[in-house]
Amino acid sequence: MRRIFLLFSAVTCFLQLSLVAQPETKDQPESRMEWWRDARFGMFIHWGLYAIPAGEWNGKTEYGEWIRHSGRIPLETYDQFQNQFNPVKFNADNWVKIARDAGMKYIVITSKHHDGFCMFDTKQTEFNIMGTPFGRDVMKELADACRKYGLKLCFYYSIMDWHHPDYLPRRDWETTRSIDGADFDRYVSYMKQELKELLTQYGDIGVLWFDGEWESTWNDKYGKEIYAFVRNLQPDIIINNRVGAGRMDMEGLTEEGAFGGDFGTPEQQIPPTGLPGTDWETCMTMNDHWGYNKANIDYKSAKELIRMLTDIASKGGNYLLNVGPTDKGTLPKQAVSRLKEIGKWMAVNGESIYGTVASPFSSTPWGRCTMKEEKDTTILYLHIFDWPADGRLIVNGCMNDPLEALMLAEPGKKLKVSREDDQILVTLPDKAPVNLSSVVKLTLPGPLDITNPPDIVGFNDFFVDRMKVELASDRPNVEIRFTGDGTDPVDSSFLYTEPLEIRGAVTVKARCFRDGKPVSATATRKFTMLIPRAPKHVENPTIGIRYQYYEGEWDSLPDFSLLTPEKSGSLPYFSFEPGNDQERFGFKYTGYILIPKRNVYTFFTESDDGSRLYIGQKLVVDNDGLHGLRQKEGSIGLTPGFHPITVTYFEKTGSKELNVYIRSPDLPKQLIPQEWLVY
Repeated sequence: MRRIFLLFSAVTCFLQLSLVAQPETKDQPESRMEWWRDARFGMFIHWGLYAIPAGEWNGKTEYGEWIRHSGRIPLETYDQFQNQFNPVKFNADNWVKIARDAGMKYIVITSKHHDGFCMFDTKQTEFNIMGTPFGRDVMKELADACRKYGLKLCFYYSIMDWHHPDYLPRRDWETTRSIDGADFDRYVSYMKQELKELLTQYGDIGVLWFDGEWESTWNDKYGKEIYAFVRNLQPDIIINNRVGAGRMDMEGLTEEGAFGGDFGTPEQQIPPTGLPGTDWETCMTMNDHWGYNKANIDYKSAKELIRMLTDIASKGGNYLLNVGPTDKGTLPKQAVSRLKEIGKWMAVNGESIYGTVASPFSSTPWGRCTMKEEKDTTILYLHIFDWPADGRLIVNGCMNDPLEALMLAEPGKKLKVSREDDQILVTLPDKAPVNLSSVVKLTLPGPLDITNPPDIVGFNDFFVDRMKVELASDRPNVEIRFTGDGTDPVDSSFLYTEPLEIRGAVTVKARCFRDGKPVSATATRKFTMLIPRAPKHVENPTIGIRYQYYEGEWDSLPDFSLLTPEKSGSLPYFSFEPGNDQERFGFKYTGYILIPKRNVYTFFTESDDGSRLYIGQKLVVDNDGLHGLRQKEGSIGLTPGFHPITVTYFEKTGSKELNVYIRSPDLPKQLIPQEWLVY
């Protein structure tokens, strides 16, 4: 098929594309985010031409929606999938009802993924669903079904486009596809025309979910321009942070000073403490792929998915759970089965998810907590993951006298509830009424009087020589008492007034008191003294690092000592420059790091895929395995001088990246300085 991208007049371009967003009032962002914050749970749908090969190419079955890139499929070959796309079993009503019955409140579907194929009726390119044997606008049918069943329709739209002749850069393996005549600004104008179609042909759209913004051609200037353009077309639409260029890897936060849209987008992970002060949404697959892969049947259990939903809601976030439909237009049976189980749970416990906010507690050992305020009361929803053997559910640090407690699964049966010092005790049934996750609804008079355990603040759990430790509470009307002998603090324990200096291994315990009575649980932190490693003597050091480059296909780091490198030599820093294979490769970097001061040093590797860092023979950071960009850390005590350092890395398919950081009490976290590496 010919690839035709229709042009439009300069006058039309100027009138339609030079829109500037009008200044917003203070209340407008809060108003448009209200439905989204209440919803908490949505369905992500990755659907496109990649459903036809279903993850398989040239005998390998590991691919998903990136198959054109990862399988290195030429453009002309991939385009032929358009002539085969005919999802005759697609039924928009059925999809939307499955989402609704699972308790989902919105749907985000790929209107265009990185392959550039448009799943909607666009006049900007013939590379769209209307040019397939199917010939129907699935976005129009989904828009009608969402309105019918009360869900919000939202569009995913890829900034990156492997098909459009003006998009840059090309794939690094497309060595025969010329960039002559390519104009990225013309591509941005093309994007705007498609976005205008998406926002004028399908009614009100809840969210525009951008992606593919990480390549060097995109920047915050473009992001702000697109954000303003979209906002003028639909003032109440919500736009994610991937419209800008400042997203910090898969953790989803936007780096300080960069343009961040309306909400953050952690991918395939749940932030350990949420993202306080930021709206955020975790997007996650049910199995290992976004797009349909017929060989991948490793689905998360309904129990795991429900607990993920609960965990995310308890931290103030939304859960966008993905399904990858088949080329016939059906949802995989494993996904439908999980969604039905989630729906049964939500039918009973949905009020503990919808409209709730993050837990007021810093720790809930038995599970998770969500919260909402109603008139003069506060409701705590206690999600019990680990059913207490003695039948006593303990809620620490809450001084409000409870009004009522009941199980959502048994609303007509009140539970016995009492108080013991700072603890509320709920007497539970002998057996959990719901084995996936049972929820206690605890109603309290407002406002809340909750005191979390004090923070025990030290640079690390490890130190050499000595370290300062501070104790802190966010409550102004409490005093902190502590011990260092392993016993729990009481009202006669040491009163904290100034930072502690520790010079040996110790377990610090701290608790908040008010009027001589405990009002929080006890915080505990163990500090260990390390004997720092001695340096090595290095003659005639040269700045840089030695490398060995390997080719192969691995799911985890191999023992490189058993393999023969394809290349070896030295580099000024960690890089992939010596490799001539753009995927399926590994590196082993060796040398010495010059440590300036006796201290504990924390090292970090941030990689996609796996990496490890050794000091001498000691494994300090283990970040192995197949994964997206992920960061792990580890600490070690070191004395001044040269210390052997080894970093290993492998990449299978998709993105490739490796960053190595260092931090100490005297050194802010930073990439290892180039001049510290020698061989």
